Amino acid sequence: MRHPPRSVLLAVTGAVALLGSVVVPAVTAHGAAPACTVEYTVTGQWDAGFQGDVRITNNQAPLSSWSLTFDFPGGQKVTQGWNAKWSRSGRTVTAANESYNGSLGTGASVSAGFLASWSGSNPLPTAFKLNGTTCNAGSDPSTPPTDPPPTDPPPAGDGRAPALRVSGNKLVDAGGKNRRLLGVNRSGGEFMCVQGYGIWDGPVDDAAIKAIADWKANAVRIPLNEECWLGLSHIKPEYAGANYISAVKDLVSRVEAHGMTPIVELHWTYGQYTGNSAGCSDVHATCQKPMPDAQYTPSFWSSVANTFKNDQAVVFDLFNEPYPDRATSSLTDAWKCWRDGGTCPGIGYRVAGMQSLVDAVRATGARNVILAGGLAYSNDLGQWLTYRPSDPAGNLAASYHVYNFNTCSSESCWNSTLAPVAAQVPLVAGEIGENTCSHGFINRVMKWFDDRGLSYLGWTWNTWDCSSGPSLISAYDGTPTAFGVGLRDHLRALPQ
Repeated sequence: MRHPPRSVLLAVTGAVALLGSVVVPAVTAHGAAPACTVEYTVTGQWDAGFQGDVRITNNQAPLSSWSLTFDFPGGQKVTQGWNAKWSRSGRTVTAANESYNGSLGTGASVSAGFLASWSGSNPLPTAFKLNGTTCNAGSDPSTPPTDPPPTDPPPAGDGRAPALRVSGNKLVDAGGKNRRLLGVNRSGGEFMCVQGYGIWDGPVDDAAIKAIADWKANAVRIPLNEECWLGLSHIKPEYAGANYISAVKDLVSRVEAHGMTPIVELHWTYGQYTGNSAGCSDVHATCQKPMPDAQYTPSFWSSVANTFKNDQAVVFDLFNEPYPDRATSSLTDAWKCWRDGGTCPGIGYRVAGMQSLVDAVRATGARNVILAGGLAYSNDLGQWLTYRPSDPAGNLAASYHVYNFNTCSSESCWNSTLAPVAAQVPLVAGEIGENTCSHGFINRVMKWFDDRGLSYLGWTWNTWDCSSGPSLISAYDGTPTAFGVGLRDHLRALPQ
């Protein structure tokens, strides 16, 4: 779903959830500041691999280009990275600037991230050089704690969310019982961080999550921003990288603590698009793009999958609302772009197709359920079965979005295009809504999906004016709008 006008969002004050992280702090010499300082952060670690981030601050004369070098003491190997050109020679790692971030003024900082492998142990680098000059001069970095300190851990709630898998055309739990995902979207994580206002739009503490559960919801979809997750340099550091990831993990834990399924979803991505139906001209992840980008999105999903691969209660929604069909007049070209990516007609950046994103998730060993939305802002599943990606884990489901103003918004269209998909794979309506500040349309949607045992989630659990878009609530205690009361009452009336 496209958001309310930007001016509306900028006026919102977000509540930020920040947790600790594993950090090598920048240590200065006694007296004058060093020529440069480097903060090295391990933002996530798993068997045989980890994600890291380096934040470089230049304290000397302005630089027109930069190159950071350091040694991995344990023989770790960088496998891919972003925001820098990464290379390795033996134990020595080099991160050189990209064309867009070479200028580094006095006092300016830049961040770059990477994925790496390790074996046996993962000791931290202890020395860094920027353009040959030693950084953090004066003393060795201190050894960080193995785990971040707990901060307001989520309560036990009413029970953990079930681990999910695909069985035929149904989602089932570990015991084989059918599970429908019925709930809401919790917008904020896709836009607050990139706009510099926080991480979440409104509270996400236990009381706020309990209010969602009190509607008898059993699923919460959480839109994310890839640049914030990866900690790119133009994002405020307090809302990026390790801080952003920790906040997402905390929200996922709170959702699960109340027995609800968290659906982590990639909403805003990198890549400049100014063609038909463009949401913005910005190259950065400040609006909805027609397709995910090859530069950052596979790294995003590798990191997300590694973060949650040991928790199969978490569902992965690969990309919010693809619309490559708006960039080309050929529906065949659009579906090929959707699946295969690469150079796509009408899109000026290299695209990450759905197959490459499925591959990125599965390469980590994650077997979590994956959702893939179709064309036309996920409203067109007409050729989804023909072009569906191959999933070696067999845990792929179709995602569909529907609003009263969409092309496919009638029972006849659902019967002809959705029913064949739902007969073969699980079908989840990740967003349902209407722009009438009422609920007559979603009542029809919910009935059609109920009759077939399918899943749906309302857009959105945010206190926006429902006359400017489908906002479910007027307060975070769960007070519904005239639109939201339809979803609330319907969920509460369903058999538990």
